[in-house]
Amino acid sequence: MTKERSRGLGRGLSALLNDGDVNDPPVSSEGGAQMIPIEDISANPDQPRIVFSDVDLKSLAESIEEKGVIQPILVRPAPAGRGYQIVAGERRWRAAQLAQLHEIPVLVRDLTDRETLEIAIVENVQRSDLNPVEEARAFKQLVDRFEHTQDEIARAVGKSRSHVANMMRLLNLPESVLDHLAAGRLSMGHARAIATAPNAAVLADNIASQGLSVRQAENLMKSPSGKKAPETKSAPVHKDADTRSLELDLSQRLGLSVEIDHGKGEAGSVKIGYSKLEQLDDICRRLSAG
Repeated sequence: MTKERSRGLGRGLSALLNDGDVNDPPVSSEGGAQMIPIEDISANPDQPRIVFSDVDLKSLAESIEEKGVIQPILVRPAPAGRGYQIVAGERRWRAAQLAQLHEIPVLVRDLTDRETLEIAIVENVQRSDLNPVEEARAFKQLVDRFEHTQDEIARAVGKSRSHVANMMRLLNLPESVLDHLAAGRLSMGHARAIATAPNAAVLADNIASQGLSVRQAENLMKSPSGKKAPETKSAPVHKDADTRSLELDLSQRLGLSVEIDHGKGEAGSVKIGYSKLEQLDDICRRLSAG
């Protein structure tokens, strides 16, 4: 795509949409929303959000079954072919399919590729819907494809310029480290602690496998080998690519952090982390149903 300089990113979503945005009121005949068959709507391949939590989608689907889709999604006429392409609201669209709805309320806007990507990125970041790696890659798209400055991006998403710069700096880390970060096995604090280490991939594996705190990760950085973490009894385990890939796949499917620990022989363990009791309840329901 030819780079085009945008003048509107800093103005926010409402300016791009002129007469409405992703926070438009519930569906009404006066609000411009209309009902469109779900099968006529497709996802945007450039959507910055890649991971959708199964737990959150299921919860939203249950709400939609009870109350319907209260807030319309934003679409544009499909660039090629019939139908419409999602600009903002893919999570609601996915949940509506789980709820087996046949139609969904939409707001149709004529938007360029640039505006579509900008809106998708700004909406997701403002709602904290992206994991750190998705957010960093979304910012990079705005810089590389549309030549936005970090200051412009910061104003548009309501963040500081240093936040945008720090997020983009994450992309200098090895891919295996980014996998841990996207899956929630590493936090931003962990990533910052090992960002300048020459053996960042090994350190990340050790931190994730042992469940180390940020302080312990900083101490691990001081170890010449990076193979033994202070204040822990077990030696770090370096995981192969297949194990890391399986952990990432399970994490994305569950929407939770997953750690696989191979023991001796064919035995091992799977550790699933949760941050709130609702997630634990969902795990119990799934195991009971199984």
